[in-house]
Amino acid sequence: MAAAPRPAPYRFQRIGADHAPGQEQSQVARGLRHVDFSHGDVSAFPPPPEVVDAVTSAMRDGGRYAYSPYRGHPFIRDLVGQRLSAFTGAPIDPGSEVIVTPGTQGGLFLALSALVERGDEVAVVAPDYFANRKIVEYLEATPVPVDLAYRTRGDEAARLDLDRLRTVFRAGARLLVFSNPNNPTGAVYTADDIEEIARLAAEFDAFVVVDQLYSRQVFDQRPFTHLRAHARERCLTLVGPSKTESVSGCRVGVAVAPPEIVDRMEQLQGIVSLRAAGYMQAALEPWFVEAEGWLDQRIIDHARIRDDLHAVFGASADLGTRLTEGGSYLFLEVPAAKGRIDEFVRQLRTEAAVTVTRGPEFGDFPAAVRLNFSQDHQAAVDAARRIVDVAARW
Repeated sequence: MAAAPRPAPYRFQRIGADHAPGQEQSQVARGLRHVDFSHGDVSAFPPPPEVVDAVTSAMRDGGRYAYSPYRGHPFIRDLVGQRLSAFTGAPIDPGSEVIVTPGTQGGLFLALSALVERGDEVAVVAPDYFANRKIVEYLEATPVPVDLAYRTRGDEAARLDLDRLRTVFRAGARLLVFSNPNNPTGAVYTADDIEEIARLAAEFDAFVVVDQLYSRQVFDQRPFTHLRAHARERCLTLVGPSKTESVSGCRVGVAVAPPEIVDRMEQLQGIVSLRAAGYMQAALEPWFVEAEGWLDQRIIDHARIRDDLHAVFGASADLGTRLTEGGSYLFLEVPAAKGRIDEFVRQLRTEAAVTVTRGPEFGDFPAAVRLNFSQDHQAAVDAARRIVDVAARW
């Protein structure tokens, strides 16, 4: 008789994929159009046609694209380096400071693995992207929350608790990880907060990992401040075309960091995936040079959906939400569901044909859910009204 497999190492116990976006498996209500707010709908917002052409051409080309150095094709990194240097306002050496990764998710894992040691304390913004905390815990380090103060009613700027960040750095943490625009609230950090993060990192000899995946999709002509422009030697920037540009299916991302960090990431990538898929790296060739007006129209279309959902939810006395400043996420407060958010999420799916992501994925938020509103416009509005109806019965 074969021996039973050994129990999984304890570091796996807190990863938990059951409630992660896209993993919900409960039955969906019939007779209604299912809207899956756990991720964007690339049918409603397809990739730029230039991406389809570039990837198809790369596959037909074969040899030039199939295999790359572990950190990516040099000609792709040259293009990306030039464009990201102009975008972020800081010079980039594409040979030593750029690595192409299997999506920004893969880049995040490589980045934190290159920076975090067992037993470290790592400053993690709350709320923020669910994988930040989970990867830190998997690496047997301790995430230390730093609150992002935001309002679900009113128009005050979201602000990071910088006094708390100073305290965490003073206590010994030497790494901060956060997203800007923030996932899940859609808040965009003020220039003052970004500059102060850079100043604190310098004061305490700390490093910062910033996920700027949605930094091209900012609404209302709001200014966006790139951390890299203020802390080039102390930050790693993750960015890619998977969200705003709907290229998630290609699984390509980019990390820009000091050479020694990129070297570590390359070593790890060499034993995890070898490289980002060679053919799919061609999806980065049209990045930032899409047809004139393409990006402007995409932002306009998302702003219209945002505004309509905000109007629907804002009219409800049972829900609270914040006007998204960047990206395509909306963090919905459901006070009546506190302590029973899993039941609320299941009810939305089984009675209203709506899938959302539970708030506890993003920190200690037991009465919230996240929606990705990159959806068919009318379908999203109809689904929002069904969410209001379900919340009114709680």
